[in-house]
Amino acid sequence: MTEIHLQIDGQAVVAEKGMTVLEAARSAGIFIPTLCYHEKLEPFGGCRLCIVEVEERGWTRLVVSCVFPVAENLVVRTRSEKVDRIRKMLIELLMAHAPDAFELVELAKTYGADRNRFEKEASFCIHCGLCVRYCNEVAKKHAIGFVDRGMRKEISFIPDVALRECWDCKQCFELCPTEALQAAYVLTTAIASAKTG
Repeated sequence: MTEIHLQIDGQAVVAEKGMTVLEAARSAGIFIPTLCYHEKLEPFGGCRLCIVEVEERGWTRLVVSCVFPVAENLVVRTRSEKVDRIRKMLIELLMAHAPDAFELVELAKTYGADRNRFEKEASFCIHCGLCVRYCNEVAKKHAIGFVDRGMRKEISFIPDVALRECWDCKQCFELCPTEALQAAYVLTTAIASAKTG
């Protein structure tokens, strides 16, 4: 095991080679907010809330901590004026889709985010991808996926697979940071269309 020495928020941290900044911070008890991260899944970097400021060889830049690897003598700041400003904006954008999501409401309090800053497009999905990735990577059911791209991207159950697999599984429901009700609704619709289709 190769040890990597870095500094996170002024605290000396020892990490293992191959760890990400997020993993190193968590191992040291330092909180970095995330919505799309799960320890059983490959890092995704989708929500961007885990953004941090790193300083390396005199250069400072912003990186997504769940995918950025630790490095010897790396200096990490999990809170700074710039990081907090970006997180606040991200939370406000996400709240346009899921204004009542418990995790977002809590984060909004921490970062002073205005839940009404952006026009509501309440889809209840923030495209964190947890359900899609868990279903494919861990459960190996392949019953849910992303449809379309960019602004039109949505999650969708694959009706014939969902009909066969989802009622007995439901493991992805508890991962949803915007509550499981929307996932249940989408699943119900998918199954109903499979039965009538």
